[in-house]
Amino acid sequence: MSIDKDLLDQLMAGRSPGDLFGKDGVLAELTKALAERALSTELDAHLTEERTGPLPEGQNKPPNRRNGSSPKTVTTDSGKVVLDIPRDRNGSFDPILIAKYQRRFPEFDTKIISMYARGMTTREIQGHIEEIYGVEASPSLISAITDAVMDEVTAWQNRPLEPCYPVVFMDAIRVNIRCDGAVSNRAVFVALAILPDGTRDVLGLWFQANEGAKFWAKVLNDLRNRGVQDILIAVVDGLKGFPQAIEAAFPQTQVQTCIVHLLRHSMSFASYKDRKAVAAALRAVYTAVDAGAAEAALAAFEQSDLAARYPAIAPNWRRAWNEVIPFLDYPPEVRRLIYTTNAIEALNSKIRRAVRTRGHFPSEEAAAKLIYLALNATSREWKRSVREWHAVKSQFAIMFEDRFPMA
Repeated sequence: MSIDKDLLDQLMAGRSPGDLFGKDGVLAELTKALAERALSTELDAHLTEERTGPLPEGQNKPPNRRNGSSPKTVTTDSGKVVLDIPRDRNGSFDPILIAKYQRRFPEFDTKIISMYARGMTTREIQGHIEEIYGVEASPSLISAITDAVMDEVTAWQNRPLEPCYPVVFMDAIRVNIRCDGAVSNRAVFVALAILPDGTRDVLGLWFQANEGAKFWAKVLNDLRNRGVQDILIAVVDGLKGFPQAIEAAFPQTQVQTCIVHLLRHSMSFASYKDRKAVAAALRAVYTAVDAGAAEAALAAFEQSDLAARYPAIAPNWRRAWNEVIPFLDYPPEVRRLIYTTNAIEALNSKIRRAVRTRGHFPSEEAAAKLIYLALNATSREWKRSVREWHAVKSQFAIMFEDRFPMA
């Protein structure tokens, strides 16, 4: 919508451009005028509806009509504005734009939630609002606005899921949460799934002090209860107890360890001058044409001087071998997709950025609220479709046949 130039000239008559914004600026006047006009239109519609509707049986009273107005101070994005709220004679008018007990425009709440989602603390938001808008917002008000998101979080955590996910990445971040008077370091597990159409979705958040098969059984049963019937490939970073738990919940799911994480862990044992040589030797393992060739490459590494110099590397690969070799059965397109958990790591980095300013959270609910808002704030980035999905989809249709939803 454009504003007529003559109207703008009229509004700016006798004012400098700096008078446009601010507590008593043109923007505040426009907000007041438009809001009062909308409220007046709402009351007209309300009175018309009452006059045309049938009166209750046995009731005979004069038609409802206007009855002046009452001043009400509301907080907007540009500061505080005093509105004249119209009244009706019968007191039955309840405005939609500004409800009876509402003191803030919805956009103002959105601004606060957006700042909170980007990691600003309650005190920082309070200072920012006062500095920019000249409005004093108490910490309790800011908390009340952000707490209203919890119903949304609960609904999101319990929403129905798809029957089948081609790939699910599982990873964790660590946050400090106060419990029983003490602050403890908790893991927050995040499940990022690739949908049959190639787009991505976060399935949920789960809090746990320690990893283990019992915890993972709870997570996977939660997914089943929300409608998940099958997962084709689960990519994890050596999560303790996960392979056993997923075998019980989804027997056909193939568990794949993150090759990049395995490589990084191996590199941590090698000195800087030998890392290139170690990486080249291990590359022959994970780029092998099949499991037999990979086994031969790992055996060759075990007999090398590098393995003798760094004896912890080869056993590290042997321990994860059952979760490494499935990767070798896949064609190049699929290998590139499940080679690493970088997709979920990129997502986790955005979450960490939001929680970094917090020393600790007072509860799991407070942590879940911020993480959910951080996910929403960056959803455009992590929801994008996977690259080369058309080629991967074709391979999945061949490899998994009737299990793949689009086969």
